[in-house]
Amino acid sequence: MPQKIAIVGGGYIGAELAKSLDDTAEVTLIEPRSHFVHAPAMIRAVVDPTLLDRALIPYGGLLRNGRIVAAKATGIDANGVTLDNGTRVEADQIVVATGSGNAMPFKPKGADIAGLRADNQRIHQQLKTARSIGIVGAGAVGTELAGEIAYAMPDKKVTLISSDKALFPTMPSKLGTSLAAKLRKAGVTLILGQRAENLKSLTEPYAGTLQLSDGSQHGFDLIFPVIGSRANSEVLETLAGVQKTTANRIKVDPWMRPSSLPNVFAAGDVADAGDGMTIVAISRQLPWLKATLSALAKGKSIEDIKPYKPWGSKAPILVPLGPKQGNSFLGFFTAGDFLTRKMKGADLFLKKYAKLLNRPER
Repeated sequence: MPQKIAIVGGGYIGAELAKSLDDTAEVTLIEPRSHFVHAPAMIRAVVDPTLLDRALIPYGGLLRNGRIVAAKATGIDANGVTLDNGTRVEADQIVVATGSGNAMPFKPKGADIAGLRADNQRIHQQLKTARSIGIVGAGAVGTELAGEIAYAMPDKKVTLISSDKALFPTMPSKLGTSLAAKLRKAGVTLILGQRAENLKSLTEPYAGTLQLSDGSQHGFDLIFPVIGSRANSEVLETLAGVQKTTANRIKVDPWMRPSSLPNVFAAGDVADAGDGMTIVAISRQLPWLKATLSALAKGKSIEDIKPYKPWGSKAPILVPLGPKQGNSFLGFFTAGDFLTRKMKGADLFLKKYAKLLNRPER
């Protein structure tokens, strides 16, 4: 009999893992949303809403043999997953990959895809009428958003604000300095090493005045708060003995298990396994998870399986500034416009995920 595998969350780990096991296991993907939300394209969709239909991909075509259950997981035990509709999914192995949340309009509130579409349209209209835009937070989302607005709407006055003294300070310095130079050349003002003291919202763009830690005040027609993702860890918190780390992530052991339950794994943004909260960083977990679940199905014990080894300091990151420019750190060197454009900037992985979910690319 094939193993019953329940995967909680249909994001970058969950969807791809479910498809990779679809022919060899009895897969159930538990995902409350009707559509896969492709986050990098949601950033560009703020300036180009025509991308929205390509960035939101229905789950219907993902699995040929397994099933997709449109519900939210509310509890997990050694034998399966309890859902918010009162039903259960029995499973031999459980993978929790519930991802993370971010500010509007990059990810939906819960399962509300219609609300995400409405937020995108409303905020796009606000952006069109705004003359001055402040972006608070210069991680990947904030930096990419600044680049997208500067490229698509060069008449806008864009200011990128970060409490860090450099862009991407944990990466080799060439990445941050190159991106900063390109943003400045595109007309973006960078205010680094200054914290916004009075954000009125952490999740929704608004018009107002920011007071920075140096006492200066800056008025903007539109302020985007983009100060980092937070993991969706609620269902894992129901397990005994779990430990939270930063950004609501859950600590896992060397075999990516968050608790004493030997058949429950956590992966992606929700798991603090040593990888960053980016698509490229967590992609390393997929082949390990597939191989581990396949080995367990054949009767191997977890202790006989090599532990997961995270990227560590060599984790790649790709940061396009619109469709033509950007920089990337690729493990051993920092790449420029050409490779960043080819690898991510031009297409934003849209063809890859349309193929994954078996939707004809538009």
